[in-house]
Amino acid sequence: MADDERENDMKTDFGDLLRRAASVQRLRTERSLAEFGVTAGQFAVLAIVVDRPSISSADIARIESLTPQTISVIVGNLVKRGALTRVPHAVHGRIQQIEPTPSGLDLFAKCAERVHWLEESLRGEISQMDQPAVRRWLANIAA
Repeated sequence: MADDERENDMKTDFGDLLRRAASVQRLRTERSLAEFGVTAGQFAVLAIVVDRPSISSADIARIESLTPQTISVIVGNLVKRGALTRVPHAVHGRIQQIEPTPSGLDLFAKCAERVHWLEESLRGEISQMDQPAVRRWLANIAA
């Protein structure tokens, strides 16, 4: 990026810069996961399910701030692929709990390695001293 572009970016609204930065990071993630046939959204859902097995699609939608319909499509595609399975809730029969399959856990591990590398690359652009402040700022926005 040229110096004059960076100077213009210093005058740009925070929200616009945040949106653009998120778009760039999402594109990097999509490209790095393409080899595995996984989208950034699918990876996010896989990560949640691996971290919280037996979670419902509704809970995933709340965590990701997406509609239940969107999560249903993502989960459905991961079920078709054999990465996730739906299990009826023991008490509430209408609730479907989402579980990773062994192949889903393997897929997640491969994808997580790539995403971890991207995260390290991103952190490398921020000084060690600034990282906690940036993390707090982003967490506050996300909350």
